[in-house]
Amino acid sequence: MSDHVIPLPPQPAIPTVDGGLFPVRRVYCIGRNFAAHAVEMGHDPDREPPFFFQKNPDNLDSSGRFPYPPRSDDVHHEVELLVALTSGGRDIAVEDALDHVWGYGVALDMTRRDLQGQMKKMGRPWEIGKAFEHSAPVGALQPVSQVGHPDRGQIALRVNGTLRQQGDLNQMIWKVPEMISYLSGYFTLAAGDVILAGTPSGVGPVDRGDELLASIDGVGELRVSVV
Repeated sequence: MSDHVIPLPPQPAIPTVDGGLFPVRRVYCIGRNFAAHAVEMGHDPDREPPFFFQKNPDNLDSSGRFPYPPRSDDVHHEVELLVALTSGGRDIAVEDALDHVWGYGVALDMTRRDLQGQMKKMGRPWEIGKAFEHSAPVGALQPVSQVGHPDRGQIALRVNGTLRQQGDLNQMIWKVPEMISYLSGYFTLAAGDVILAGTPSGVGPVDRGDELLASIDGVGELRVSVV
């Protein structure tokens, strides 16, 4: 007999290339981690301390379909490298950080930009613009044993075949080991945690019927239909 007073909710998980599932505990997202994107969003690209926001584990969606969300007329795409942790801890040293990575994937940080903008003006949290249902389309994860630790290579997004976003992983202001180390100073990281590592410039709106193709050299592709 279960001690739970309601049925246990489903465990959010991301598929892996070998057919397994990676269970997700938390989702951390770094903001403005590419200098050109910081500029296009109206901010100074100097290397200031990083900042993070969160999405919900069940925002991750591997279905290949992105339902256009309610209460918004300005939903933007943001292609990102996804980092999946196999272990964690507190105050992880930069030089040890990659030992905690299980693998990598391609993801989209879909954003209700109009609602996010309203929250910024009022000095309020961003969740209404960032953490809505299906807001993080994801592709199958690649284990470190197959792809290593990608720290350079093109990251790009095409909408209906037209290139919208393009950058290189080596342009990230805060690299993956630094992000893991920094986060672990404020949170206890653990197996199942996911980090979205920031987006290059070129973010823009999507419409119903659009076909998105996100890609990262050495990591893979993610195809998403806006419905």
